[in-house]
Amino acid sequence: MKLLALLLICTAFAPLAPKKLVADKAKSTVTYAMKHPMHDWEGVSRDVNAALVIDDATKQVQQVAVVVRVASFDSQNQNRDSHMVEVLDGLKYPNVTFTSQDVKTNADGSLTATGKLTFHNVTKPVTIQATRRDQNGQWQLDGQFTVKLTDYAVERPTLLAVPTDDQFKLSFSILFK
Repeated sequence: MKLLALLLICTAFAPLAPKKLVADKAKSTVTYAMKHPMHDWEGVSRDVNAALVIDDATKQVQQVAVVVRVASFDSQNQNRDSHMVEVLDGLKYPNVTFTSQDVKTNADGSLTATGKLTFHNVTKPVTIQATRRDQNGQWQLDGQFTVKLTDYAVERPTLLAVPTDDQFKLSFSILFK
């Protein structure tokens, strides 16, 4: 009986363990937006694998990880999508990943995550800003940042011998259960 009472007291004062939240794939997207002198386009992935580790007591994000398959982006043009997989060596390097163990909550409730983006088998440090909305016990993270193809050893795609802009935008809207 004394052992049970001791266990209950210790459990009551033990710090809460970190909690893992997983993205709702049906409601999450990552989108790239590219520009060419002749036209602009976007490709959307609805195959977003993401997880957050939060401190359950403070509700502060401690870690984040996101993985998106290169071949999962849909620009509403199969030829363009196939060409993008080819240009990005999507069979050899099938995923784009972002990981961070340095996430700060700003005064306005937004998040700043400093981590690593791995794209085309090149890993670079990046800092990403995200807005966070709490809705019905779920967290919605939205944000965008720019990436330069040449920073990741990707040859810029061309149309009629004219290359796309080197810089493109990645945006995300991820709902965590």
